[in-house]
Amino acid sequence: MDSIYFDYIILPLLIFMARICDVSLDTIRVIMVSKGYRKYAPYIGFVQVLIWIVTITRIMENLDNWLTYVAYAAGFGMGTYIGMRIEEKIAMGYELLRIITRSEVDELVSVLRQKGYSVTSVVGEGRDGEVGIVFMILKRKVTREVIEIVNKYNPKAYYTIEDIRFVADPEYLPPAKRHMWSKTQYK
Repeated sequence: MDSIYFDYIILPLLIFMARICDVSLDTIRVIMVSKGYRKYAPYIGFVQVLIWIVTITRIMENLDNWLTYVAYAAGFGMGTYIGMRIEEKIAMGYELLRIITRSEVDELVSVLRQKGYSVTSVVGEGRDGEVGIVFMILKRKVTREVIEIVNKYNPKAYYTIEDIRFVADPEYLPPAKRHMWSKTQYK
């Protein structure tokens, strides 16, 4: 009885949880490599593969147990979701925020600078005439905060956000915003 309980309830549950950890770590590892945090990726990869080997070994020992297959697949799906959520919370890296507006940008630029953000603004020519263009390089953790400011002071502004892999010299970023920077992380 104990063997059936373990084989058909506990083992699939353990495989499901291990797969969640494995795939979540894989998602974070891939994102770290793509964002330039390469020195941490090998350690994460080591733990990830160790979990995978233990998990796949248990499945191979129980090839007649179809619940282990379902648990493995379900853990992959859930691990992908959880990995994306974790990465969203960690919000590593930098983004370029480009704001284009037909209305005056002086008040918006002034508020952003008062809050400690570095802002570059230029005048451009759009389809319907003159536009204001604002550029900002931000840590991903503060992008939502800045978007709220943009929507408050210029609700009809058009903006785009692009991931930035590398910032050559973040000295213009406010001190509170660049505490995690390390020029050596890309070497």
